[in-house]
Amino acid sequence: MTNTGRLTSRPVQLDDVSKAIIEQLQTDGRRSYADIGKAVGLSEAAVRQRVQRLQEAGVMQIVAVTDPMQLGFTRQAMIGIRAEGDTRLLAEQLSAIPEIDYVVLTAGSFDLLAEVVCENDEELIDLLNARIRSLDGVQQTETFVYLRLQKQHYNWGTVRNR
Repeated sequence: MTNTGRLTSRPVQLDDVSKAIIEQLQTDGRRSYADIGKAVGLSEAAVRQRVQRLQEAGVMQIVAVTDPMQLGFTRQAMIGIRAEGDTRLLAEQLSAIPEIDYVVLTAGSFDLLAEVVCENDEELIDLLNARIRSLDGVQQTETFVYLRLQKQHYNWGTVRNR
């Protein structure tokens, strides 16, 4: 997938060295190119070039990942949405709402799933009633409130034998 969430026409094939570089950065995104080079058997310059190519190809991004709970956002939920009409248009509208951090078109019981991060239950209620359910095409919503986030990883495509 590209960083826009659209599937690419052809997946990028990574060699073992590129996978090892990505794994190093997944462990610590602030790790120096020199340290990564020592771990994977390349020079600092070669690591820098590979990282740049991987970023330009949309294979990876280097970002800070925050814990919403630590920042005062105490309510997270997944909202299943049943819709009518063009779900792509509805997905674009949902994507424009700042509290929604994840939107996916699905097949099955729901047409779309949207993950939300809110400060509290009152904000979630307002978001549902005033901003999601009021959108054209939304027929029904079902909210799955997170009680505890058990697992969340960002190591797709590089983990070997785990």
